[in-house]
Amino acid sequence: MIFDKVLPIALVAALATPVLAETEVPFALDWKFEGPSAPYFHALDAGYFSDADLSVTISEGAGSLDAIPKVATGAFPMGFADINSLMRFLDQNPDAPVTAVMMVYDKPPFAVVGRKSLGVSEPSDLEGKVLGAPPPDGAWAQFPIFAAENGLDMDAITVEPVGFPTREPMLAEGNVASITGFSFSSTLNLKRLGVADDDISVLLMADYGVDLYGNAIIVNTDFAAENPEVVTAFLGAVAMGWKGAIAAPDEAIKALMERNPAADAALETERLQMAIDANVLTDYVMENGMGGIDADRMAAAIEQTKSVYEFQNEPDAALYFDDSFLPDSESLMLK
Repeated sequence: MIFDKVLPIALVAALATPVLAETEVPFALDWKFEGPSAPYFHALDAGYFSDADLSVTISEGAGSLDAIPKVATGAFPMGFADINSLMRFLDQNPDAPVTAVMMVYDKPPFAVVGRKSLGVSEPSDLEGKVLGAPPPDGAWAQFPIFAAENGLDMDAITVEPVGFPTREPMLAEGNVASITGFSFSSTLNLKRLGVADDDISVLLMADYGVDLYGNAIIVNTDFAAENPEVVTAFLGAVAMGWKGAIAAPDEAIKALMERNPAADAALETERLQMAIDANVLTDYVMENGMGGIDADRMAAAIEQTKSVYEFQNEPDAALYFDDSFLPDSESLMLK
């Protein structure tokens, strides 16, 4: 019969309508696939990115400075990096097309992590001892501010350059008395290596006079100028990912474990919760939502950076952070 060969009108219309391709957005993390990266994978698996017509791939990084040149060169349109390192990068590369567009670690996790059994409980204990510090580490980059704020004699501290993979093992073995790192990373890595919890001292720099911001979502500004709606949609999905991770950390960790099945789910859940409690869900974020910054605090952070770093160009907060791509304030509220 002839109607057997006639396609339904709705199907004909569907075939005639072009399928809109999702925008590809490779995203460069600062570090390995660990607990604090779970919200991004949760956003991926929950469909928050695809709902915004974004095809997002997530790549691990090699430190909190790692994503900056990747995004500046256009290899990645978006990434996750330390805003303080971004300030210095832009000072040294003033024409680089990169800026921060969403603050994530409102309170930075920069820390000096030591062992009490090796004599490190307070900042003053660092003098006369060996500090292990990876040169590309974001916490090490801020250590001079921490030292200055606490009156430490840098010449009295023996700094041992170490690699990221050997940092915590060296402390666990007693080859160094303390290390620089992110509080949630180094602390739990030491516990995994068998160091007793009550032997670990965590000197969070933000609790010892360091008035800086932490890691933020960064973007290639050329990409942002051409795709502003893509950037805003990406940031909205990121906020939803963090909101979901805060409400149900175990679910977010499931998404992480799909990408890193060798990880310890319980340990990474604890690491994620540490980041949420200490770095993301601050009083400021609870009141104002995630993503933005306080202008006065940013100005103070720049002044503090100037005390230990000589800018080649006049620092300007507008070069380092642009909030114009953030979605509406309601979608940025995490609770």
